Amino acid sequence: MKLNHLNLCVNNMSEAVTFFADIFGFELADRKGDAIAVMKDQAGFTLVLSQLVALRGENPIYPEGFHVGFYVDTKEDVDQFFLKLMSAGLASKENSPKSMRGGYTLYFKALDGILLEVTSFAV
Repeated sequence: MKLNHLNLCVNNMSEAVTFFADIFGFELADRKGDAIAVMKDQAGFTLVLSQLVALRGENPIYPEGFHVGFYVDTKEDVDQFFLKLMSAGLASKENSPKSMRGGYTLYFKALDGILLEVTSFAV
């Protein structure tokens, strides 16, 4: 069995689409206005973004500890990603990468507080 997609609820669809394209390299595959966007990465994973307000729901609030994690190949990849976030104004020295739980990990928040993780286990 293979996980093939995730539906992530966001507050601002345009901001989320731009964020995942610019920061993580996802490509927009389909979009239904401000309600749903389907994005794909180079590894074949599909990220579905939905804006609940556009679907007549409430703005999403994720519980403490909820996060979306990405693996990269090397510690240097994590450091390069951190520099990319810093230049985009999405990270500061306070949340610089750290060695933890057998990997080298960066945590940061974006898109109205969604916690994201970038980790390499090749340390």
